[in-house]
Amino acid sequence: MTKEEEGWRLTHLGRLLGHAMRRFDERVLHLMAHNIDVPLALSNLAARAQISAAHIHITRHLDLQGTRLTELADKAGMSKQAMGDLVDQCEAWDLVRREADPRDARARLVVFTPTGLLWLQAFKDAVSQAEREFRAEVGQDVATVVKIGLEAYAGGAG
Repeated sequence: MTKEEEGWRLTHLGRLLGHAMRRFDERVLHLMAHNIDVPLALSNLAARAQISAAHIHITRHLDLQGTRLTELADKAGMSKQAMGDLVDQCEAWDLVRREADPRDARARLVVFTPTGLLWLQAFKDAVSQAEREFRAEVGQDVATVVKIGLEAYAGGAG
């Protein structure tokens, strides 16, 4: 196989989407690390790359009223054990806590702490900034088409 025939492995849509997502998440984490409203301990963790895109899964998928661990893992596409480890770490950082589920005494909910809500606001601000930067880099028309295409493609998923 020639080099030209192998080029598809480097330029297919899945690989490009993966690179774009990693770049976007890295930018979001960088912005959060430098956000003065993020508690210093958390911004230091983000600045030292101790907080990763995996931790963003909790930020993205945790409902404001709380979410059961199994549902959180399903939403993030992770195993329950991996999500449990992530929640343990975020609990140690005072981003979340576990509390009784009022609908089922046997179940526990993962909920944001007050510090976690500050983190969530910083995440929202960083995502907005990263999206503005994306639009500035590729142009408003391209950014709109990309977003519409991704929404349609993601909506068709299983």
